Amino acid sequence: MSKKVLVISTSPRNGGNSDMLAEAFARGAMEAGNDVEKISLQGKTIAFCKGCLVCQSTQRCVMHDDADVLVRKMLTADVLVFATPIYYYGMCGQMKTLLDRANPLFPAAYAFRDIYLLAAAAEDDAHTVDGAVTGIKGWISCFEKARLAGTVFAGGVTAVGDIQGHRAMQTAYEMGQHV
Repeated sequence: MSKKVLVISTSPRNGGNSDMLAEAFARGAMEAGNDVEKISLQGKTIAFCKGCLVCQSTQRCVMHDDADVLVRKMLTADVLVFATPIYYYGMCGQMKTLLDRANPLFPAAYAFRDIYLLAAAAEDDAHTVDGAVTGIKGWISCFEKARLAGTVFAGGVTAVGDIQGHRAMQTAYEMGQHV
């Protein structure tokens, strides 16, 4: 059965290492016959959440920027994939801001069940990704039908393209094949 997969690359760097992980995942999911859309946050206008909570009754944000469009895409996706560079042992600010702006999904009849996290960092210690995993798990805990279905971490990649040949690229591709 084909799934609707939304891959969101949150890296501010064009062609960055986490974006390349997103590409590998998307390619695997597409080749497995899924309907895949990959979106980059680069160049998008996403303001900070105002905390007004109007979205809890309207299921729409009062701010109509790129986050509003992305959140509506998230609502109808069966699978969500977030790719982030690791900054200071956590997800990048762009990803956190998007998750905050996804508050209209909380009371909605969202379709997503499986959520994946793809991350890349200069630091290569296996625990480097723990802060990002904790952050995404906290967001997922607000959605009782959803779960963290998988995580891929590529450590030791700094400059754009350092991830080429890294085992995490194959892992992301294979994970995409099995959504």
